[in-house]
Amino acid sequence: MVREEFNMNGKFKENLDKYKSLIGLVILCAVITFVSPAFMTLSNITNVFTQVSTNAIIAVGMTFVILTGGIDLSVGSTVAISGALAASIIKSTNNVLLAVLAAGAVGIVIGLINGLLIAKGKLQAFIATLATMTIFRGATLVFTNGTPISKLPEKFVNIGNGKIGFMPIPVIITVIVLIIAIYVLSQTRFGRYLYALGGNEDSARLSGINTTKVKTLVYVISGFASSIAGVIIASRIGSASPNAGTGFELDAIAAVVIGGTSLAGGEGRITGTIIGALIIGVLNNGLNLMNVSPFYQSIVKGLVILIAVLLDKKSRKKA
Repeated sequence: MVREEFNMNGKFKENLDKYKSLIGLVILCAVITFVSPAFMTLSNITNVFTQVSTNAIIAVGMTFVILTGGIDLSVGSTVAISGALAASIIKSTNNVLLAVLAAGAVGIVIGLINGLLIAKGKLQAFIATLATMTIFRGATLVFTNGTPISKLPEKFVNIGNGKIGFMPIPVIITVIVLIIAIYVLSQTRFGRYLYALGGNEDSARLSGINTTKVKTLVYVISGFASSIAGVIIASRIGSASPNAGTGFELDAIAAVVIGGTSLAGGEGRITGTIIGALIIGVLNNGLNLMNVSPFYQSIVKGLVILIAVLLDKKSRKKA
């Protein structure tokens, strides 16, 4: 009887730890709804999903990087330069496909540069991506001459503002990205390699995994995901600002960590990352509905990130 009770308690604690992010999201939604009933309206929920979509896409790419024990601080700059390039091409050619492909290519190139600097050049991920973050932010300012590219064609603006049925296009794009990412991590050899690399790089190398190739590819994925977000943001606003994406790296990292992915690598899930992105989006939306000052919002967001990191450290100690 005692053993059975012990097993039940152990199972309960295990499930509580496994689903703590989801439980936190439900509690957060309940509290905000109680304080501000307008939160749970259909229009506001749709708005939250649309707002979360770009951070979720960036955070998916960041999850791949963090699973290997790395970090990518250049995602915000990638968002800016890819959005600016897409806006420039759509204005000059009126070709949406060409604009989107060019933006994606830029994201891939930036990711490849990051990956080679880290995997081949043996630079620390923090230093390498901090440098490229600064370089490509400067490149965006040079490319745009420091001014937004506005008055974009309607067919481009429709990417970020249109709907298919009742579903906003950015949300549909996000769902597609999620499905692909979940499949890659759970059903492919590459996905297993990521967890192995993050768990122990030396062991992964000795077991025959090409760690240089895998490490490079995760930054390419992160760069490409950021370029998708860059196109969505430029089209939603109808303008590409050289300052777009500032601070996005922090929101993406926060979503990944809050979702349960370990900063040490080797442990985490895409579904957790999405819950983390939703927590941040719901928190931002709820604080806005409650007319909380943006200054206090930064403090609250920082505290949430800090708590998530402390909980991650505690759970890893138990493990």
